Amino acid sequence: MHRFIILLVVLATLASCQKQKYDVIIRNGTVYDGSGQPGLKADVGINADTVAFIGDLKEAQGTQEVDASGLAVAPGFINMLSHTYEALLFDGNSQGDIRQGVTLEVFGEVSMGPLNENMKNAQKEMMKRDPDWAYDITWTTNGEFMEQLEKRGVSPNIASFVSAIQVRVHELGEANRAPTPEELERMKQLVAQAMEEGAMGITTALIYAPAFYASTEELIELSKVASQYNGMYIAHMRSEGNAIFEAVNETIRIAREANLPAEIYHLKFSGNTNWNKIDSVIAMIDQANREGLKITADMYTYTAGATGLDAAMPPWIQEGGINEWIKRMKNPALRKKAIQEMRTPTNKWENLMMLTGDFDKVLLLGFTNDSLRKNFTGKTLKEVAAIYGKSPDETAMDLVITDGTRVGTAYFLMSEENVKRQIALPYVSFGSDAASMTTSGNFIKTPTHPRAYGNFARLLGKYVRDEKVIPLEEAIRRLTSLPAGNLKIQKRGSLKPGYFADLAIFDPAKVQDHATFENPHQYSTGMVHVFVNGTQVLKDGEHTNARPGRFVRGPGWNGKKAIAE
Repeated sequence: MHRFIILLVVLATLASCQKQKYDVIIRNGTVYDGSGQPGLKADVGINADTVAFIGDLKEAQGTQEVDASGLAVAPGFINMLSHTYEALLFDGNSQGDIRQGVTLEVFGEVSMGPLNENMKNAQKEMMKRDPDWAYDITWTTNGEFMEQLEKRGVSPNIASFVSAIQVRVHELGEANRAPTPEELERMKQLVAQAMEEGAMGITTALIYAPAFYASTEELIELSKVASQYNGMYIAHMRSEGNAIFEAVNETIRIAREANLPAEIYHLKFSGNTNWNKIDSVIAMIDQANREGLKITADMYTYTAGATGLDAAMPPWIQEGGINEWIKRMKNPALRKKAIQEMRTPTNKWENLMMLTGDFDKVLLLGFTNDSLRKNFTGKTLKEVAAIYGKSPDETAMDLVITDGTRVGTAYFLMSEENVKRQIALPYVSFGSDAASMTTSGNFIKTPTHPRAYGNFARLLGKYVRDEKVIPLEEAIRRLTSLPAGNLKIQKRGSLKPGYFADLAIFDPAKVQDHATFENPHQYSTGMVHVFVNGTQVLKDGEHTNARPGRFVRGPGWNGKKAIAE
């Protein structure tokens, strides 16, 4: 009997030793693979940075085990329009987005390179206006910036487009003219270099100067270069309001003539006179896709946008940058001309102030001047105009002059019905159009749009769970495999064996945004665990301070580092 017991112990020990082992096992969750299929009860095994197995792991052992009972286990989310490039220089934890399950930040509209000495000096001068956010510029190309950011340590993965704005300013400054053939050739070479360094494609933001100065033909030529590297064109269109049909046609034309996919940033319909254009725009996109083009879009989940007071002034007055812009506003004749244009309906440029229809819908968010920040942050332009005793458009000019910046501004422009209709479109992914912020330090002194803290949680809570605009599995597809496929990213965006272990584990019943315009610095809740490249960055709703994020390069990467090692 004694020998028999010893034999059983030995056999049990051997069986235990033969159990499959994993670095991490996530047990008992409902797994959504990102395909849009309903979730299934399963365990997930992770080894190193890779998903190793999905299925029944009750006989396996994990060095670390996570109980995901009652939770959704999904691929990590992709932020298709992130402006967190500078914020990550100050806090690599990316708290605002990590706490919503974002594991990949895709930088767009602008890029952090290429830079020349004039551009570096101009940026240094701007930083003097707000020294709390000053940093050393130790890179020249966009690829160098991305590699430096990865080396510093960041919690999410990072990717970037190269901006046609930076490429244009590199060669033309902020002049309002077409490039010469020689300048255009150098611009194309800069795009090629950025693509070989890992850019996802070419990006721009066409309502703003100096991007506004670029012709469609110029954008086509730059996009042709991105196309050679299998990249895409992605843009804030020239209009999201009065001239939205022309803007969509321009986007489609660029895609067709440059032979590459195109995406519309933060699809929206600005101004109540333009809300009824949604059916026509959807039809235009559908027709282009039927013709064999690939046109997609992304959006944020709010009825207000956030930008600056530059979006309320004609582009010509901004030519040459902030200092020239201020000089013109101080010139009585030019000031009068600009104010007249700001008060005149037009399709030639996008006047967000006029599109709101009411100066009470223009909310002032961001100043660098301490006095303006203290007295006017959170007030409407109408309220500040009453204090100044001037018209709202004159007040807007005075605020830019005094602050020395474009002045951060929220414009209430969109309809809730259209937001829901856009969410329901199968080709729409999601982007915050904001930085990922932290509720401490200088961040809480910096006003922002609530989308910086709530864009993705708001989708899952308000629009999926509460209002049932789309099912949970479809929302997860749009946050994961859809943008990954559009970007041609390998082994990310889906929950499959062999893919990188980027995971968002959350409670669908509790996920919720809390940020408001009055109090934006509030984290979303309901995200329980987040893994990036197999490393846990969020545990039981709290950041672990791990920074395993990597530079995710685009399809044109030549395999070489931008910075020689």
